[in-house]
Amino acid sequence: MTSKFLKILTGINRPSAPSSGSMILVNDLYSVMPGTHTTFLGREPVDATWAAAFGELAVLSTVKRPHGPDFESYVDELTTEVGELIEKVRPHALHAQYLGFALSQAFIRTAGDIPVISIAHGPDVMVAERSEWEREGLHEVAAASAAIVAPTSALADRIDRLTGRRFTDRLTVIPWGIRLADAHVRDRQTSGPGPLALVHAGRLDANKSPTTAVEALALTEQPHHLTVIGQGVLREHLEQRALELGVRDRVQFERFLPRAKLWRRLPQFDAFVGTTTGLEAFGLVLIEAQAHGLQVAYSDLPEAREILGDTGVPYTPGDPQSLAAALDDLGRDVDRREALTCAALNNARRYDINTTSRRLRELTLRVSRSGATS
Repeated sequence: MTSKFLKILTGINRPSAPSSGSMILVNDLYSVMPGTHTTFLGREPVDATWAAAFGELAVLSTVKRPHGPDFESYVDELTTEVGELIEKVRPHALHAQYLGFALSQAFIRTAGDIPVISIAHGPDVMVAERSEWEREGLHEVAAASAAIVAPTSALADRIDRLTGRRFTDRLTVIPWGIRLADAHVRDRQTSGPGPLALVHAGRLDANKSPTTAVEALALTEQPHHLTVIGQGVLREHLEQRALELGVRDRVQFERFLPRAKLWRRLPQFDAFVGTTTGLEAFGLVLIEAQAHGLQVAYSDLPEAREILGDTGVPYTPGDPQSLAAALDDLGRDVDRREALTCAALNNARRYDINTTSRRLRELTLRVSRSGATS
């Protein structure tokens, strides 16, 4: 099945750089996909190192416009540009990243007889659950897709419900992965009972809810220390909240770190705190933390529970008191922390990017062959 050479066209309508989890994921994913030439559509500026993972990187020239009166004309222009590129590349398959977003709509409107595999990332599902307009876009892309990929069965079920369970047979769960070979477990032993060195990394926005971690710190019985790494609209609010709660001396704020630098930092901490309250498509950073030997306290959402289960410590989403109790329990129980470290490392080994890439390639081969014989 792996003998055929595949040409894939994909893309994300953002600057071509490792600026988010989705951008990092696709870079990892296609860089290790065997027997494949991937053309990636992105926007300027282009990070040359990041772009090197693809066979070719094409820069979109259509001016990006948000939802509003000009959105449909924008998608039409984008469709024309994508169509010209498809004629040039002649791919065997299109991978539409994000269900329903503008670039995915352009893909399916100009695909012709080229099969489309759409790949859900989370924000696409989240906006479709809030907006009828976004939901229509998701329906359009799902209906035109030969297969729909989700990283967890929980997210697949949300997509299934959003589309009225009309495309159940097209849904495929392919868990995401990380570059496990690049992860380095800390060499220091688990410390004794007492305060923990905690870390939170990610976007500082309402869905990621880092406020939960800051507020939990004010409720703990032990003086844990929290490092918040990332950028976002809540940065100033978080600093002010830490001051109001009297824990500013126990919270350190750092800017967004490229993954290589973040991974070098992770082994310096005892535990990772995941605080998402809405939708967590997969939670790559939770697996990254586990791969570095950290215990993980996670918001007990269906998607996170599916990938972590009892290898992490669940708490009630958005509830600082529940998180505070979980952190204090960890701080007191050294044996449990050691057991969780072992469980975390074993769990992380299930999520290798090479496995993700192989499974997506095999699905693409099946879809492209089916299209060729239909």
